[in-house]
Amino acid sequence: MSNLPPADTRRRSTPTTAKGLRPASVGLLASMALGLSSVAPAYSIAVTLGFVALTVGDLAPAALLVGFVPILLTAFAFRELNRDMPDCGTTFVWSTRAFGPFTGWLAGGWVVQTATLIAMAALSQVGAAHLLGLLGLDTLAGRPVAVTCTAVLLIALVAVLAYRGIQLAAGAQYLMLGLQLVALLGFGTAALARDGAATPSLAWLNPLAFPDAGAMAEGVVLCLFIYWGWDALLTVNEETTDSTRTPGRAAVLSTLVLLGMYLFTAYAALAYAGPGSTGLGLGNPDTAADVLAALAPPVLGEVLAKAVQLAVCVSAVAALLSCLVSSPRGTLSMAAHGALPPAFARIHPRFRTPAFGTVCWAAATTVVLAALTALSTDFLGDAILSLGLLIAFYYAVTGFACAWHFRAQLRRSPSDLLLKGVLPGIGAAMMLAAFARCAYDMTDPAYGSTSVAGIGGVFLLGVGSIALGALVALAVRPRFRRFFRDGRTTITQLTVTED
Repeated sequence: MSNLPPADTRRRSTPTTAKGLRPASVGLLASMALGLSSVAPAYSIAVTLGFVALTVGDLAPAALLVGFVPILLTAFAFRELNRDMPDCGTTFVWSTRAFGPFTGWLAGGWVVQTATLIAMAALSQVGAAHLLGLLGLDTLAGRPVAVTCTAVLLIALVAVLAYRGIQLAAGAQYLMLGLQLVALLGFGTAALARDGAATPSLAWLNPLAFPDAGAMAEGVVLCLFIYWGWDALLTVNEETTDSTRTPGRAAVLSTLVLLGMYLFTAYAALAYAGPGSTGLGLGNPDTAADVLAALAPPVLGEVLAKAVQLAVCVSAVAALLSCLVSSPRGTLSMAAHGALPPAFARIHPRFRTPAFGTVCWAAATTVVLAALTALSTDFLGDAILSLGLLIAFYYAVTGFACAWHFRAQLRRSPSDLLLKGVLPGIGAAMMLAAFARCAYDMTDPAYGSTSVAGIGGVFLLGVGSIALGALVALAVRPRFRRFFRDGRTTITQLTVTED
């Protein structure tokens, strides 16, 4: 007997996928909104631009551009793989087919989920702190317990939206994404129009002007975080109209929109404030953690600056919602293919959402947030810095999986060779190179805020998470014996067949 619940008879006229999700309920624009919101553009540029400027000065736009190249090449890999295997498990399914169940479980399951949990904990905290500040509760915004309690309430709120269906979540994303776009556009336009703003220079985009390879690699990894998240839109591919084409188009278009937004904002901020290390300069370490909070008041005035603060808050909440839409669908796919307990494959009979998985992800985010906050704010900061390693790792695996999976088709045409082999392979190689260089740099105990036995805490959290995932995969092999034995050849079939 199938473990998936029978369809609600009141909604029997709407077809469902084999996993129980509702197909053709998400269009191109809604898919792009999900992907863009998952990146949290207002929050990401606010908390990353300053650190990029600290690393490469007025070449921050060049770092954004160079960091975008492997992202775009990886987007082509996601597009081509989705055309061939449109499964909400995305990287988990694709890397399993290409390299086997162990790699699929580790790179497409564990690493993606670990990165997402850390990001969700950070997003909920940022959203809560900004919300308290907007409400004039600055004293509470400085108290970890109050921020954590508010963050838990935000997690519960977005979990309800995600639980009740993809269409409701998409509607909320339109509103929140629109606010972010208006706020960033307004800030950038006002900054460029201010008296004394420098004339934007094409030299700021010169990728050959980086002082050394280390600075370029660090800037690129920082930019991986600023672009990361667009691939969340592919987790709703089974619910998207024309599931073999629309998600791939949305993925490529979303990355291009992000590049435009980020370059415009970076150019405007750099023209107004410059790369200096004092005052309003983007390279000032005292304001690097949130450059928009420092620049918005003098650029827009105190009243309109609140709109930018609201945009950053909404950005974090929107990304949190996207994560609670996409992540349960990833674990749904793993469970449906026999790589996780069958409970994660349970679908709500009315809302057609992975109900059990959504609740579990909300609970897990709450636990991770509480644990990291209890350890220290420095520990949470290093956990966020380690995300670049995790992102580079699973993006690299996906790019190589694309080239390997389509290896027999690469001689069919120049287009197949380029889009299915060369571009994904180059993107994966760039991701791997950035991973290796930054992992080496992160071993320095001075990198980040924590260290253990003379080794940087950021390195231990990033590489340690991957190593721990490998150990966990070995430990769960007996529990999911069928998947680890036959997963590579049977991943296209749903293997959950009984309660």
